[in-house]
Amino acid sequence: MTDAPLMLSVSGCRGIVGRSLTPETAARFAGAFAGWLNDRYGPGQRLVLARDGRAGGESIHAAALAGLTGAGCHVTDLGIAMTPTAGVMVDRLACRAGMVVTASHNPQQWNGLKCLLADGGREPSAAAPPKAAADEIIARFQAGRPGLVEWSLLGRVERCNTHDQDHVEIVISALEELLGGPCDALGEGRSFVLDSVNASGVIAGPLMLEALGVDEILHLGGEPTGLFPHPPEPIRENLTGLSEAVRESGAAAGFAQDPDADRLAIVDEIGNYIGEEFTLALGALAVLEALGDRARGCVLATNLSTSRMLEDIAARFGASVVRTPVGEANVVEAMKAHRSVIGGEGNGGVIWPAVTYIRDSLSAMALVTALLRRTGKPLSELVGSIPAYAIEKRKVDLPSRDAAEPAVRAVTRAYAAARIDTQDGVRVDWLEDRAWLHVRASNTEPIMRLIAEAPTLEKARAILDDASRVIAEG
Repeated sequence: MTDAPLMLSVSGCRGIVGRSLTPETAARFAGAFAGWLNDRYGPGQRLVLARDGRAGGESIHAAALAGLTGAGCHVTDLGIAMTPTAGVMVDRLACRAGMVVTASHNPQQWNGLKCLLADGGREPSAAAPPKAAADEIIARFQAGRPGLVEWSLLGRVERCNTHDQDHVEIVISALEELLGGPCDALGEGRSFVLDSVNASGVIAGPLMLEALGVDEILHLGGEPTGLFPHPPEPIRENLTGLSEAVRESGAAAGFAQDPDADRLAIVDEIGNYIGEEFTLALGALAVLEALGDRARGCVLATNLSTSRMLEDIAARFGASVVRTPVGEANVVEAMKAHRSVIGGEGNGGVIWPAVTYIRDSLSAMALVTALLRRTGKPLSELVGSIPAYAIEKRKVDLPSRDAAEPAVRAVTRAYAAARIDTQDGVRVDWLEDRAWLHVRASNTEPIMRLIAEAPTLEKARAILDDASRVIAEG
């Protein structure tokens, strides 16, 4: 169904509920994941299950639970929880894996299943599976191998209701270790506006800010209805209400979570939307400044579609950045290989391994709040201290991921004189111009993404216009 695709990728499985994603499909995908775990690690593995709270998620959650237990896995069910919280609990409970029922920022009618893997120890390790493992899980699902077991081997279910507080405590512990002191007064004298889009961050978001000693929290989208009060992707046009609330309340900043709360967008104290790209930049600045001389030689990781602001910040402290294909799992793989102190993606996704190897809005809120306290500067001034670029993004509908290949080949040929990276589609870097272009098929939507960054918006748009011409001409 091209109008209702079932997207299978390193990010898991996503579709439109009742069309490409049904309870039966969810049960089969969860069973395929459980069967893969049984084959890899032995039967009776322990898992964590959560859902992002969007309305209509109950049936997919129940189906996933049936698929997991039907394949003999023992499940700790968190109910509604943030995706990073599920990762934190996988590690805290020393489980082998986890699954989150979520479609992240996709519109209300979408849902999906995201897999998490860990090494079964108590140190942070839970993350999206690497591409090779994700491909094996997808192949098993497509082959119709759900891994069902006989009645005596069916999995058990237990509930956990402390997950939000547990997650907050782990963030606070990591922050205290980074800063070398207590963190319960970092937000003193400041108020913040938080938009949780009535989804999984409704409880944990305010708990995080309260633990930082924030004076006042104005909570938008704070009802656990699962009905999004505006389109849920935390981009400028969807956050006009947050910007207005910050201006009217005099808050220090506005924070916007997406439905599964792994991403965070930020509005400054003037009410200006500063862009998701700045979330990772500010998080990195907070960590590297706190490390001081210890930051020299550190390696940060991000994907090919993220702003070069991260390189600028890393260079201040003698650190460096490695680039990966788009996809949280790819960034995490590089972070683990290089023992990165922080990494993430330019979609508002901060990955702080001291807490979890999953994008985490709570970690991002904590680091930004700490940076405000440490510097004593307003957010707009901190943003102004980071070299500014303009990033422009466009989308082209695709019937399939393979349909992007002719465009990728055309761009690679046309700009062969520049620096070319073909890890994921094609990225073209014009180093002297401090500009780049990335053309790739999306992992989560049936579209091709064209992204350009340059010192000015006019230059970024000119790059995209020229790339569009190149693609049209083949």
